[in-house]
Amino acid sequence: DEVFRNLFKETTQHLKEVFQLPEGYHIAFTASATEIWERTLQNLVLDKSFHLVNGAFSKKFFEFSKDLKLNSEAVIKEFGQPIQQSDLNSIPRETELIALTHNETSTGAMLLAEDLEFVRRQYPNQLISLDIVSSAPSVKIDLNQVDSAYFSVQKCFGLPAGLGVWIYNDRCIEKFKEVHSKKTTGTYHSLGTLHEFALKNQTPETPNVLGIYLLNEVLKDLIRKGLETVRRESIYKSTLLYTTIERHAELSPFITSKIHRSVTTIVANIPNSKQLIDKFEKKNMIIGAGYGSYSDKQIRIANFPTHSKEQIEFLVDELENI
Repeated sequence: DEVFRNLFKETTQHLKEVFQLPEGYHIAFTASATEIWERTLQNLVLDKSFHLVNGAFSKKFFEFSKDLKLNSEAVIKEFGQPIQQSDLNSIPRETELIALTHNETSTGAMLLAEDLEFVRRQYPNQLISLDIVSSAPSVKIDLNQVDSAYFSVQKCFGLPAGLGVWIYNDRCIEKFKEVHSKKTTGTYHSLGTLHEFALKNQTPETPNVLGIYLLNEVLKDLIRKGLETVRRESIYKSTLLYTTIERHAELSPFITSKIHRSVTTIVANIPNSKQLIDKFEKKNMIIGAGYGSYSDKQIRIANFPTHSKEQIEFLVDELENI
């Protein structure tokens, strides 16, 4: 009804303001960012995508392409090794879509802005898809450089999981039309259907009204506080954490290249992570374990806007005492 359409319109306007989206960019809502992986491959790729893999989540996206029987290829880095500009030279010209991850949550490796710009310059005809799940909007990202970007709300937006946000431009719509004419692109959540309903400020199915309402409220808070302030605070908090980790006798940063270290997902090596995690839990501070086979060798610390400077300073004090 009209109340929801107004909410949809206001939320998308706030998203466009936060991400400084130009004309020709659109927004649709899904159930998760994971769903957007599938929709991207079904709707924007006829034969071949190319994936820059530097961790568990970028690898899963590549595996989706295999499940969908695409002839996709990838550069697969050793776990914890960031994407370098040399990796970007191996992208085949015949690829239709280049999949990049801005912030690999499993490793704490971040893509450099100049590398994103390099891909856009070198591959002007390919679609570029960017995973911004665990860094947006805490880190400024120029979405003019990409055709598709996506996130879910449980990281930097501090909300319960269950809502994905897909940002896509007119080039994606044109590509969808080509793909749709030649193969199945999905049903109620094909890009065509999502876009058709989004133009009317609606969703194809009964919407996640609460999720969209809460996202809108968080966006208003971020705009009120100022994105520059949020980003300055994020850098301050991450610098504090990395400095503490580097000085600590038992801890060391997992990402050795300083320029590739995530601002929002701080990953540190430690001989027995469970012991440290349990100590912090007793003090009502929850820090994450390493990902996959690194679960008992690493800790992961979230640095999102919901984490205040005081909380991070307190966490750092506790780390120094261990």
